[in-house]
Amino acid sequence: MTPKMPTPERIFETMNAFQRTQALGAAIELDLFTAIGALGATEEQIATAESLGEKLGAAERGVRILCDYLVVIGLLAKNDGRYSLAPDAAVFLDRRSPAYMGTAARFLMSPGLKEAFGDVAGTVRRGGTSLDGQGTVEPNNPIWVEFARGMAPLVRPAAEFMAELAGEVKKVLDIAAGHGLFGIHVAKRSPSAEIYAVDWPAVLEVARENAESAGVSKRLHSIPGSAFEVDFGDGYDVALLTNFFHHFDKPTCVGLMKKVHRALGAGGRALTLEFVPNDDRVTPPQPAAFSFIMLNTTPSGDAYTFAEYQEMFREAGFTKSEIHQPPGLQQSVIQSFK
Repeated sequence: MTPKMPTPERIFETMNAFQRTQALGAAIELDLFTAIGALGATEEQIATAESLGEKLGAAERGVRILCDYLVVIGLLAKNDGRYSLAPDAAVFLDRRSPAYMGTAARFLMSPGLKEAFGDVAGTVRRGGTSLDGQGTVEPNNPIWVEFARGMAPLVRPAAEFMAELAGEVKKVLDIAAGHGLFGIHVAKRSPSAEIYAVDWPAVLEVARENAESAGVSKRLHSIPGSAFEVDFGDGYDVALLTNFFHHFDKPTCVGLMKKVHRALGAGGRALTLEFVPNDDRVTPPQPAAFSFIMLNTTPSGDAYTFAEYQEMFREAGFTKSEIHQPPGLQQSVIQSFK
């Protein structure tokens, strides 16, 4: 078998990867994907650079070059000068789709998050974020309001999975509730469940809005403030800890989990949603790569393996932890028993 010859292609593509980000951001800002979907759904109109330019109030040349680029990277298709949505774009980037995730750009492409990657070499030298203070874990960081408003559509499958795993419960602690969808889905599944959501005050306002839309606002109770400082109360059946531990070092995680353990009633459980890489820390790709985000945005966060979570949760007093893989998702759910 002839060995594959070295090529600079991967290096060149990576050096220019920021262009893909900016092109996608521009298309979302222009609502280009929705426009193409709408024009393609009619017999009278077709999605050409000219018709799209008229619809979007943009220059025909600009639209043509952007659309062609999106064809190259696989988000659009082109035939005889007419553009159409690739399957992924049709499902996730057309605003008319119930799975629309364009709102995620508010958080994932926010200036604050981009700034965290402005000096990666310096971050590596320091071993932690180059942002002032504590990075994204700075108290009351406004970036979490953007997270709550923008990321909600992406978490619905995971929220449904965790609600199913939680089962019939009455008292639920939702730590770092954000948009509130995890607690809301539990409340929708369990008519008697009361949800106690912990987060910064401005973030909890978003959770309240979502709870009102879901018809469960009377069962959502706010505990504003830091999860490390506020009084949780006790007697909880289930505690939800979603995308939280990866922001902190192991001793901090253990300390919080001890607090959660005390708040749970007899037979209580903790459900943790996280990116969990294999023990080699380089597979699967997305969970393994998540540690790089934590390096650049937090002082000491990481993507921990299941063995590490088992050790931390055992130290916090939990008797057993088991890992579940939601179908089609990159994240895992760890269920820990008091």
